[in-house]
Amino acid sequence: MNPALARLHPYPFERLARLKAGVYPPEGLREIALSIGEPRHAPPPFIAEALVAALNTLGTYPAALGLPELRAACAGWLERRFRLAAGSVDPATMVLPVNGTREALFAFVQAAVDATKPAPAVLMPNPFYQIYEGAALLAGAEPVYLETSAANRWLPDLEAVPASTWDRCQVLFICTPGNPTGAVMDHAYLARVLELADRHGFIVASDECYSDIYLDEAAPPPGLLEACARLGRGFERCVVFHSLSKRSSVPGLRSGFVAGDPALLAQFRLYRTYHGCAVPVHTQLASIPAWQDDAHVVVNRALYREKFDAVLPILERCLEVGRPDASFYLWPRVPDADEPGSDEAFAKALYAYQAITTLPGSYLSRTVAGRNPGHGYLRISLVAPPAECVEAARRIHDFVTGR
Repeated sequence: MNPALARLHPYPFERLARLKAGVYPPEGLREIALSIGEPRHAPPPFIAEALVAALNTLGTYPAALGLPELRAACAGWLERRFRLAAGSVDPATMVLPVNGTREALFAFVQAAVDATKPAPAVLMPNPFYQIYEGAALLAGAEPVYLETSAANRWLPDLEAVPASTWDRCQVLFICTPGNPTGAVMDHAYLARVLELADRHGFIVASDECYSDIYLDEAAPPPGLLEACARLGRGFERCVVFHSLSKRSSVPGLRSGFVAGDPALLAQFRLYRTYHGCAVPVHTQLASIPAWQDDAHVVVNRALYREKFDAVLPILERCLEVGRPDASFYLWPRVPDADEPGSDEAFAKALYAYQAITTLPGSYLSRTVAGRNPGHGYLRISLVAPPAECVEAARRIHDFVTGR
């Protein structure tokens, strides 16, 4: 077996299951799960209707390139959402359907990393989505963790990275809006990312699966391709990853796409032809109307705003927590955050006494130079219905205040 498998860390939810093992909340108190980023809003009915109508395609093998109608829908959404010039995203060469961003993020690194070069590196924020690290390790690259903290607005400090590390970098992962903090990279930050990529020749892989979950209708978070357009440059060395899971509340559909540099996508398509992971035709046909419609996403965002508005006044009375720039996560600092294991201890006790499941922040981070930037924090996913989120907030408040 591949010896790199031994370098993989246990997945955060495996660690969470071990943390909860043998712990039994009070009998009769219903568990509320706020640990996983799995949207539980009702998806728009037209997606299910399109899926059912497409079941007659079950006897058809899908092509890795995907249906032209789906690629056109994805390109059209990109141009609408990120204010790109009409026709600037070529559906034939710049868009590739994938089975959700998780699958694509992992697979892209396998295709992108040249392990024959000395000390290849894949850079990523810390805390981070764990797929970035696993993809780097199994591609034969070194994961390099760029710490984020409240002091730098939960964005990686690009200026702290030595030029020698940028020279080794083959792929830089960015995530905007960020998981777990909801931090958004503005145009100036993205311009600096592109400047470094052009200077050092690495690929920028922008995970933008939360880009349609934001709290201010007047200020949608910018994206990497939008930054390219504003700078008057092409999409060279840039790829973006988008998904319907969060946008349309259909995580089980496993539908997304990669877009950007046509030269990179041509090679990624070749990889996927052999990988055998083409998106099923019925999934593609159900995805077309989802990308074409924006009205249901406005309703989806309103539900998240409602939950933030209801939950934050309760939690702000007992925890150090603030409204994120975007996404559906809260990232509170726990009491006694500086104590070793504080986030684990808090999450375990919260489950034991109040049947609320959250995710310790240290599970989403790696320790570098003796510091784990997720230590002392929790990730709370406001994915449950509004009434459940409010009930969970009240229980957390009672737990912290000792009521």
